[in-house]
Parts: sequence; structure tokens; C-alpha cells
Amino acid sequence: MQYQRAFIGELIGTFILVLFGCGSVATAILFDAHKGLFDVAIIWGIGVTLAIYATRHLSCAHLNPAVSIAMVLGKRMSPKQLPTYIIAQFIGAFIAAATLYVLFYSSIANYESVHGIVRGTPASIKTAMMFGEYYPNPGMVMAKVSYINAFLAEGIGTFILIAMIFALTEGCNVGRPDDRLAPLFIGLTVTVLICLLAPLTQAGINPARDLAPRLFAWLAGWRDAAFPDSQYGFIVIYVISPIFGGTIASLLFVKIIEPIMSADKNKCGGDMCLK
Repeated sequence: MQYQRAFIGELIGTFILVLFGCGSVATAILFDAHKGLFDVAIIWGIGVTLAIYATRHLSCAHLNPAVSIAMVLGKRMSPKQLPTYIIAQFIGAFIAAATLYVLFYSSIANYESVHGIVRGTPASIKTAMMFGEYYPNPGMVMAKVSYINAFLAEGIGTFILIAMIFALTEGCNVGRPDDRLAPLFIGLTVTVLICLLAPLTQAGINPARDLAPRLFAWLAGWRDAAFPDSQYGFIVIYVISPIFGGTIASLLFVKIIEPIMSADKNKCGGDMCLK
């Protein structure tokens, strides 16, 4: 029953996150619905916040493999639960991508027709970026991003996100907000990170959010445009880098920051989950 609750929670939560977040990217591309980067970023942040509120009673609402791995390393979750969390996150993200495709199928086809885009060609990255992410951001004409630059951006972004999650949910941190407000501040953290990093890499900071929708795009006809990087950036930059950044954040917090916070044990009383 415990694993079933966790699976359902992570699947639903990641579905909500990706549906709202990638949906904002889709409407920006297809309908020019947003005025700028902040509009998309705040929708992502709201999506994260709502997803956590909706599912944290089921699974602690990690919604991100990098977060789940960090929680295991930080001894806030049993390693036995990790496969359940990660599988559910990828399935939830994949279903969300499929849902968006069904919703916008006609509009995507019309956009491709109007702009002379043949799906699967390099030009179709313009629509494939609704699902997976690319560096530099195809929508930012002035962006110049190297492989190393992109790796650092995703790693540092995930490091900041997971460090903030630990800080916002650690009982020894007397400066943290009320537990009921923690999801809001996590969502705001995502918003700020997208504003900072999206011009470089589209700000993935979540392997499930990138790889599962990217795989759907590949199946839906984008093919080489979904996986165009001969240097395997879709794995190294959008999967390995976030996990690496999250791992460093977890170990740093647990080994150094948390012991300092817990020096006054009377102020401790944290929970391992976002409850």
C-alpha cells in the first residue's frame, strides 16, 4: 500500500507539473500567448506549487528524480522506494506530454504548415522544444552556450533547487516558513531559476520533465529533432548534470549545514517529507 500511494502521488504530481509547465511553453510558441520569459516561468512555478499541494500527502511530492536521489542520499527516504518514485515520475511526465499533444495536435500541425516546418527536420526543433529542452534555447537568438556551460547551468540550477528544498523542509532551520507554505516557496524557487537559466538551457533541472516528453516527441514524429545532439547532451546535460548537482546539494546540506543547524537540538523537529 505504501508503494502504491507513492506511485500514484508521484505520477499525478509529475503529470500536473509537466502539463502546466510544458503547456505554458506550448501556448507561448503556438499562440504567442505570453509576453516574456517571466510569464512562462511563473506558470511553471505555480504548476510545481499546485502539484506539491495536490500530492504531498501521498508521496512527499518529489516529482523529480534528482530530488528523490537527493532524499535517499540525505537519509530522508529508503533506497527501496527510489525505483517506485522514478518510474512514476517518468510515466507521469510522458502522459502529460501525450495529453498536451492531443490538446494541441491541430494547432501544432497548422503552425508547422504556416511556417513551412517539416517535422523531424532541424527546423522542427522550434516545435519539439515544447516537449524536450535544448541548449542554447532556440527561442533566444543572442544565446551562446557551450557544452560545459550548459552542463554547469543545469547542475548549478538543480543544486540550488534541492538545497532550497532541504532548507525549507528541515526542522532545524528556524528561519524556514510554515510547512503549509513550503510548496509555495519551492515553486517560487523554480520560477527564479527558470528566469535565470532558461535563456541558456530552457532550465530543465528535472530529468523526468525533459527525457519523458522528449521520448514522446520522438515517437510522435520529431525523430532526430527530438534527439539532435551528437554529444548526448540530452543525457549528460539534462539527466546526469541535474542528478550530480542534486547529489552535491544533498551531501553538503546533510554533512555540513544540517549539523550546524542542529547544534541547538531544542530547535529541531523537522520531517523528512513535505508534509
